[in-house]
Amino acid sequence: MNQLLKEIEQKYLQPDRNFSVGDHVRVHLEIAEGGKKRIQIFEGDVIKREGAGTNATVTIRKMSEGIGVEKIVPIHLPGLKKVEIMRNASVRRAKLYYLRGAVGQDAKLKEASESAATSSRTAKAAKLAKASTN
Repeated sequence: MNQLLKEIEQKYLQPDRNFSVGDHVRVHLEIAEGGKKRIQIFEGDVIKREGAGTNATVTIRKMSEGIGVEKIVPIHLPGLKKVEIMRNASVRRAKLYYLRGAVGQDAKLKEASESAATSSRTAKAAKLAKASTN
């Protein structure tokens, strides 16, 4: 990519958006309705992450009254006010589409061990810090 485009894109990247597929997250989105703005909270499992830079998106899935609801959220959206990671899951796939057909216990993700999650998070944070200094 052109160096000028990289520099411009760098201004819009949010540094604290390091969550992965399988995490159970709570996102706070700013919604404009009429002349008012409000915060809408959407909580669910991250089943897909794709794209890079400012084009990166995640798909979050939750069950609402027995019906599966999915929301595609751009990670670096200015209206995305906060992302809370509720718990980490140990998954072996990059895309968790199999959760769409799963019901009950089958739709539950196995929780990751605390030490593995912590070490991977610190490694990701160190990698991001190194990339931002370059």
